[in-house]
Amino acid sequence: MKKRIAVAIAAALICAPPGVFAGQAEADKWINKEFQPSTLSKAEQKKEMAWFVKAAAPFKGMEINVLSETIPTHEYESKVLTKAFQEITGIKVNHQLLGEGEVVQAVQTQMQTGRNLYDAYINDSDLIGTHSRLQLAVNLTDWMAGEGKDVTNPMLDLNDFMGISFTTGPDGKLYQLPDQQFANLYWFRYDWFQRDDLKKAFKKRYGYDLGVPVNWSAYEDIAEFFSVHVKEIDGVRIYGHMDYGKRAPDLGWRMTDAWLSMAGAGDKGLPNGRPVDEWGIRMEEDSCNPAGASVSRGGAANGPAAVYAIRKWDEWLRKYAPPGAASYDFYQSLPALSQGNVAQQIFWYTAFTSSMVTPQSEGNNTVDKDGKLLWRMAPSPHGPYWEKGQKLGYQDAGSWTLFKSTPVDRRKAAWLYAQFVVAKTTSLKKTHVGLTPIRDSDIRHASFTERAPQLGGLVEFYRSPDRVRWTPTGVNVPDYPKLAQIWWQQIGDVNSGAFTPQQAMDRLASEMDITMARMQTADEKAKVYGGCGPRLNEEKDPAYWLKKPGSPKAKLANEKPKGETIDYDELVKRWQKAG
Repeated sequence: MKKRIAVAIAAALICAPPGVFAGQAEADKWINKEFQPSTLSKAEQKKEMAWFVKAAAPFKGMEINVLSETIPTHEYESKVLTKAFQEITGIKVNHQLLGEGEVVQAVQTQMQTGRNLYDAYINDSDLIGTHSRLQLAVNLTDWMAGEGKDVTNPMLDLNDFMGISFTTGPDGKLYQLPDQQFANLYWFRYDWFQRDDLKKAFKKRYGYDLGVPVNWSAYEDIAEFFSVHVKEIDGVRIYGHMDYGKRAPDLGWRMTDAWLSMAGAGDKGLPNGRPVDEWGIRMEEDSCNPAGASVSRGGAANGPAAVYAIRKWDEWLRKYAPPGAASYDFYQSLPALSQGNVAQQIFWYTAFTSSMVTPQSEGNNTVDKDGKLLWRMAPSPHGPYWEKGQKLGYQDAGSWTLFKSTPVDRRKAAWLYAQFVVAKTTSLKKTHVGLTPIRDSDIRHASFTERAPQLGGLVEFYRSPDRVRWTPTGVNVPDYPKLAQIWWQQIGDVNSGAFTPQQAMDRLASEMDITMARMQTADEKAKVYGGCGPRLNEEKDPAYWLKKPGSPKAKLANEKPKGETIDYDELVKRWQKAG
């Protein structure tokens, strides 16, 4: 009899509904076995988790759906943190992972239809201009103080988030909560750059030291040096540049993700240029209304700096990248560095750091047999149109976004999960897994001081004041999904040879203006964009704008000034001193 009762109890436990055991005991288990290290003491972690247990009680047994793109950070959330959250709170989360384009499409569909496809999204902060205008996303500032106050973590500490300015609208309200962020930096083979024979050969040919390129002239010289003159190292054919050119949506993001600003197309200003941003869209300082992308309207999308940027992208891809790179997409090009045959990459995402520190046994030829890194990361070089005070590159800030179309109870449960995966209890461990830091306290933790030598400059970069010069798309872009989809087809026509860079950018700027004109009509008729939709300038002779100070900038007589480099070890010392 006793045996039958024991079996029945065991069966009941196995079949018990999710979350029936949710509580502090489960939280303590996760704190001890998974959520270490942490910037909090274990007592503080228990306090934070006790709040989650209590706040989640009304939603115990609920099942919610969230969506993000596929990167290691989100894989950890989907596989590990959903399980922890369910055991601690009793709320089951289906955390789906898709490509970035599919995430943007789902967000756009939910906004257009009002159907609740997902209860929350990790959606790039590039949409901040869209969310703040359309007002379809939940204003988190008001939500946390009002309807969502009972499910807002009192230990959230918004000031600790490094990217909080990226997710704040022009009204000063928070529309998204950062979950992960990563910058596009410069990547290079430190071991090759340290070789005396290569250093001497480079200086003899170009007249300055081989080192981290400060400007695009130096990057181009280094690309030529390794691809054309060195050609082979240790019996392996090597190349001086890596990029991608496949006709796909991520080719557009390759450009809107600050490529034009790196060349210097926009105006000064952080987090984004004003009045002209890195997309080439003009929006005056005292306005919330975009005024145009074409030079004829005061924009810069088809200006000399933008055309120069596209020309160099295409030229370097053809001349200095490995065969086949032009057919790579984003997901193929960056991991290709692990083959060990590329000297440098100007547009490399720190999100791939975790895959670039894997051992040789896993196919990574950019570490030695002892696991020591052969590469480093450094600031992006800038083009000849760039001026001090401009942003220097892009920083992706995947951020939690809630929509008003989501029922309030489901929205509250999703908000709890969103806060759980960025909470101080969990965030440091998550940062060590995915290497996409969001909290200043995490990157300054002793565990990262210890790990810094194995991360190629990531820790030093994020501890330095330089980190603010890499920023996402800003508020000048009125509707990111509508405008972003225009880019990749035009850029693809350059790569295919169908159009010159000037022709492609002329067509791109024109189509952006046509699209914004439709937005203007909708906003004027029905305040679709809250009165902050485009108000296009009348077209004028481009010379009118090119003669004015700032962007759009007139064509330079010399687009290749002398190359300038900096010693990497000296750079790190500067970072450490400043940080």
